[in-house]
Amino acid sequence: MRVGILGSLVLETATGPTPVGGARLRALLARLVLDPGRAVRPATLVEGLWGEAASADHLHALQSLVSRLRRVLGDPGLLTSGPDGYRLAVEPDAIDAVRFERLVRAGRRSHAQSRPAEAAATLREALSLWRGPALADV
Repeated sequence: MRVGILGSLVLETATGPTPVGGARLRALLARLVLDPGRAVRPATLVEGLWGEAASADHLHALQSLVSRLRRVLGDPGLLTSGPDGYRLAVEPDAIDAVRFERLVRAGRRSHAQSRPAEAAATLREALSLWRGPALADV
């Protein structure tokens, strides 16, 4: 699975590019992607999805959204739940924003080590990951 957030939300599953319909469903995926591999508490997700209008009833709505997202992902094991919350089981480097940060760090290191051509190539690769404003459709 690969997820892009540097522009509009893009999801690639084992079957290829996969549409994520609905604003809240996209927002849920985006919020989980911001903490790759770490559990996000349900209360945090509810607050992020419904803001100040959040209530206890929204926990049920969150469970419904999680169920829908599992179907979209095509593999229920990619979105797990536990005592600490919900966790998207994705390798951090499968997220464009994480790859961007890693490439920028590598480019800076190359620059600091007086390897300007390598630094420029690495930073160009990092910039190429951007497809527009981050989270443009979330």
